[in-house]
Amino acid sequence: MALAAVAALCSGGDAARLTVNGLPVVSGAFSLLYVHSIYRAPSAELFTVEGRRFTMRAVVSTNDSVLDYYALDGTRGRTPDGLWVLRLAAPATYDELPLLTTSIGRRTLASGGRCLPLYPAAGAARVRVAVRSGPAVPGEPCRPPFHSQSFLLKIAYSPTDANATSTVDIQKPHAWPSPG
Repeated sequence: MALAAVAALCSGGDAARLTVNGLPVVSGAFSLLYVHSIYRAPSAELFTVEGRRFTMRAVVSTNDSVLDYYALDGTRGRTPDGLWVLRLAAPATYDELPLLTTSIGRRTLASGGRCLPLYPAAGAARVRVAVRSGPAVPGEPCRPPFHSQSFLLKIAYSPTDANATSTVDIQKPHAWPSPG
């Protein structure tokens, strides 16, 4: 899943910038990608960033049962490419988010077309997702199942609430997937 990055806070090659666990935050947004452990469906939680806090705005999945699993109020719909979207009626804001990650769920941060896997090769790991100003890691190309045209490149994220789902829009993100 591609997302958006914030401009460097300082100038120069080693400039500190806003990152989520070291991955540069692009255009004020990032996503937390995962494979739902019950439904085995590629899914994502979409976040916007303000300062060092981040807010979950929506959940996207290839399986509508994932949206039911959350049991949250919101507007439900589908993207033109058939993905299920739940826009939260009451977005949740965090300073940091503790997670348990496994190789089954493959929790991965994504922003600006780059991914940062959070899961271990085997077993489980505790991770804290947080937005900080500091040195950035380049991330890596997204791995299956998050690399496909039908999932990764068809979801756009941004702080605004508009409609965009094309590959061009993703490369220059500016809008949320629109339910419909």
